[in-house]
Amino acid sequence: MCKFKFFMTSFLFVLTIICFGQKKEKLIGYKEIDPNWESMAENYQVPEWFQDGKIGVWMHWGIPSSIDENRPHDGSHYGRRMYGPLDRDNAAQAKMNRELVDWHVKTYGAVEGFGYEKFVPGFKAEKWNPEGLVKFFKDCGANFIMPVATHHDNFDLYDSFFSWNSVDMGPKRDVIQEWKDAAIKYNLKFGVSTHLYWSPRFFRTARKYQKPNTLEWELFNMDYDDRKFSSQKSWNEHWYKRCWELIEKYDPDMFNNDSPYPTIKMGDGLGVKLFSDFLNKDLKENNGKQTTVLSFKNAKQNKAAFTYNLERGMFGESQNHPWMWATDLSGSWFYRKQSKTKMSVPVLIGNAVDAISKNGVVMMNVALKGDGSLPKFQANMLTSFGNWIKINGEGIYGTRPWKIYGEGPLEIVTKRTGENLKNYSAKDIRFTAKEGNLYAFVLAPPTEDILIKTLKKEGILQRNIERIELLGSKQKINWNQNEEGLTIKYDFENKLNQPAICFRIVVKERN
Repeated sequence: MCKFKFFMTSFLFVLTIICFGQKKEKLIGYKEIDPNWESMAENYQVPEWFQDGKIGVWMHWGIPSSIDENRPHDGSHYGRRMYGPLDRDNAAQAKMNRELVDWHVKTYGAVEGFGYEKFVPGFKAEKWNPEGLVKFFKDCGANFIMPVATHHDNFDLYDSFFSWNSVDMGPKRDVIQEWKDAAIKYNLKFGVSTHLYWSPRFFRTARKYQKPNTLEWELFNMDYDDRKFSSQKSWNEHWYKRCWELIEKYDPDMFNNDSPYPTIKMGDGLGVKLFSDFLNKDLKENNGKQTTVLSFKNAKQNKAAFTYNLERGMFGESQNHPWMWATDLSGSWFYRKQSKTKMSVPVLIGNAVDAISKNGVVMMNVALKGDGSLPKFQANMLTSFGNWIKINGEGIYGTRPWKIYGEGPLEIVTKRTGENLKNYSAKDIRFTAKEGNLYAFVLAPPTEDILIKTLKKEGILQRNIERIELLGSKQKINWNQNEEGLTIKYDFENKLNQPAICFRIVVKERN
């Protein structure tokens, strides 16, 4: 009898705990996201750290970085071009391909004897110092980092179940874990970027050189159809497993999928399943609050369901949902000595402000050398950007878009892979807002008094201007507001030596 009572008491206690847990789940409002786009759009929320942090650094680094730096133009896809022409090449790409093949044969020998796999031992990372680099990125204004974990070449830069990984080969280091440890040390948010999905297609022209029962067979995705992989169950499941291991092991604050993904129609919905599983894992661990960012490049998908990655492109108008402007400081994503970005520092700063004024977040890619060092010209660009943001960061960090993004003659066209390379003028103005203040960025050094037509008297500002201050300066700002606009008198004798300047416009409620 006593044993029975003890059993019943224990059973009721456990039952009470279970019921309490269920009640608690309802109280905190935790709702699991279903693996479909409707549920994703209804429940996805961009965390404030991302919207407030504004600036991040992306890192493309891996096997391509260690190939001879004097190689010809490869479009950052050496591994797929070295095996010969591609069936979708246009004339310019075909020419690039022929030059690269000729160079490879002359430098390393025929691909039968020196395939892409032979580059892996040369990726040694002997000068790589993740702590030093992350500290530098932070000093230059970054609040989050996002290293590439797997590129199209199918090589994992982490401790993976997949045989071709950086712990067992190449540098023999857990690259992703070391990046994360450095991010934690310097209090930066940590993201990962996977580019895996195109991998079977990437190595299409390499397939005829592979032999069964070799380790290379796995690297070149020989078990998957290079043309129909998107509808191949085994590949879609493999993609999911690889991505989920990355998420589970490294628990990133941001997951960027820089490729397509298995669709509902052809891939059993494993793409949206992975994305919803990533978010649900976060919700479960944080009492129903989303703390992570999911990003990818599908322009046709409902942008309420994720954070859109507009790679090397820009928006002409402000966006309803936060988005990511992903640009590249190296000129080629992966390091190549002859590659240089065509974007000047003033244009980089102007484009960054333009993106932020339109509800964007800036992600600047750097391409490390194979040894892990940061090329000087990229470091100089980041340093210049950092010097500027140290003065003007108040108008960047923690801000939100204003009623309109700005004004000016330079037309920014909504387009992917079409970012602006033209110089801004002092008539190009961009706005941000924070804590009741309006910030007006003049995107080039003024040569005359500044006229902001948007801020004309009785215009959309709808508040009285109390005073105007120039960030980084103690000079008194004289101004006048009339029906034509707001005119700011600029002190040319004490001008700031900055590519762009920012005015804090302090406003007050009208009586």
